[in-house]
Amino acid sequence: MKIKKGFVLRNVCGENVVMGEGLDAIDFGRLLCLNESAVMLWQEAVRMGDFTIEALAEKLCDEYAVEYEQAKADVADIVGEWQKVGVVE
Repeated sequence: MKIKKGFVLRNVCGENVVMGEGLDAIDFGRLLCLNESAVMLWQEAVRMGDFTIEALAEKLCDEYAVEYEQAKADVADIVGEWQKVGVVE
């Protein structure tokens, strides 16, 4: 998977949000608010280019005191939300 072209993370009025930029994201029309751990996952996904749930789960374990299986489930949930709103492919 990878983050679709045209979606960026921005800080807007103290909130971390993913928004569409440019013509590739013209039909997005909404903001996706991310908490601190989701921001870290988004940044890692962008850095990796192509990413997997497993790779992001490992990064989550490195950053936070969480067991791998829980991290994997949490990452699967957030990536599932990203897929629902169409910001990953």
